Amino acid sequence: MKLFQVRGGIHPDYRKEGTSEKPIVSMPLPTALYIPLQQHIGAPAEALVAEGALVKKGQMIARSQGAVSAPQHAATSGRISAIAQIPAPHPSGLSQLTIILEPDGKDEWVELPPPIADPFTVDAHTIHLRVAESGIVGMGGAAFPSAVKLTLGTQKKLDTLLLNGAECEPYLTCDDRLMREYADEVIDGARIMAHALGAPRVLIAIEQNKPDAIAIMTKAAASIAAVEVVSVPVQYPMGSERHLVQAVTGRETPARKLTADLGVVVHNVATARAVHHAVRFGRPLISRIVTVSGGAIRDPNNVEAAIGTKVSDLVEFCGGFSVRPERLVNGGPMMGQPLPSLDVPVVKGMSGILGLTADEINDSPTNPCIRCGTCVTICPCGLSPVDMSSFIRKDNLESAAKLGVMDCVSCGSCSWVCPSHIPLVHYFNYAKGMLNDLDREKRKNDRVKTLVEAHMIRIEKAAEAKKAALAAKKSATAASPAATEPHPASPAPTAEEKVNA
Repeated sequence: MKLFQVRGGIHPDYRKEGTSEKPIVSMPLPTALYIPLQQHIGAPAEALVAEGALVKKGQMIARSQGAVSAPQHAATSGRISAIAQIPAPHPSGLSQLTIILEPDGKDEWVELPPPIADPFTVDAHTIHLRVAESGIVGMGGAAFPSAVKLTLGTQKKLDTLLLNGAECEPYLTCDDRLMREYADEVIDGARIMAHALGAPRVLIAIEQNKPDAIAIMTKAAASIAAVEVVSVPVQYPMGSERHLVQAVTGRETPARKLTADLGVVVHNVATARAVHHAVRFGRPLISRIVTVSGGAIRDPNNVEAAIGTKVSDLVEFCGGFSVRPERLVNGGPMMGQPLPSLDVPVVKGMSGILGLTADEINDSPTNPCIRCGTCVTICPCGLSPVDMSSFIRKDNLESAAKLGVMDCVSCGSCSWVCPSHIPLVHYFNYAKGMLNDLDREKRKNDRVKTLVEAHMIRIEKAAEAKKAALAAKKSATAASPAATEPHPASPAPTAEEKVNA
């Protein structure tokens, strides 16, 4: 298949050998699971259980709220010990409402929804509902509710489902191992999603540094005409959906548009496997494969862990730390987020836990920009990081927005290549957050203004109606004969009436 050139990009040291040749291992259940109500983009789920409740494996314990949301399920059977504020796996270290489940050791399943034996004979809405009820979100890290994305076929004319198996982040190999060990499940899930989307073609894109995954997936798809495996160049950030679509189809996504506007929807390979389990067996998303790696980890591995397992338990399962980590990262080293501590739970979008040493992070002091222009050359989005960061440092967000800061995908390539070690991507994330806040505030103010104007119009109309009614009443009174004709004078009393009085 012909591939297309993608601008920019870098070639970091991928360091995947620590886990790529190790089979996935399943982690035993810990003594407690911490299941946050929000593990996805959108509105948090609403708890359906109370403290002391007994639940079974796969039982929905929090339902979705609103159009963009996802429910949460119990990863095993046991008792709800509390619903409390627990630190989230986020750099802020802020807490979020979390259901704490104490396993009972029975691992007893709830009665699951009936399997859809032949999903290609049911309508798209049936697939959407099953995926939504199963709490499946994008497992590549974005954590967008998958059911919402599967409705794009009703809004756009789609021709391709692109399954993202690039896994371009250094260290991470969870998707590589998933494709090598569960190829049939991944392909079946992809075909089900393509059916729901109404897309006649499935492309599975895998970077060329994963030859075993390419071979195994190609063999598994050989008998399916609508599915094709494509090997793409090793070039970070090839896993970005916009750049992957361009590399495979030649279609470039315009600024502020979706790949679906070009006829292509992108899903992660792990998401496809989760859809397979939900549709074929009625199983909700209650576990995921996490790469635990980095120079500080004693025994790096790919671990399938229950959602809600504490990161500390996951690290301990991998032998703990051989040396003190200089940095803990949720995800990959390029786009991942620093972890405030190990005392946070594994969530649906968590692809990796990295314990990095000082040598691995190369944390050097920031120096003044030398205007070398390297960041401009390698930016995969065609932006000018050096100019955008200059405006942002002066708090001139409007000028940064005009240069396209909102189109930055936060891949971190510019920061990685900068000889002055300027944290460019941090500036851009700050600016995007501030611009989004300003936009929300503007929309809120516009909404308030509209409501006030509508209220004033109603008051004016009511006053005019009252004035008109009063005028009409006066006019009716003035026009009444009883009001205009004088009353007849009373006759004078007679002498007899005067005597009687």
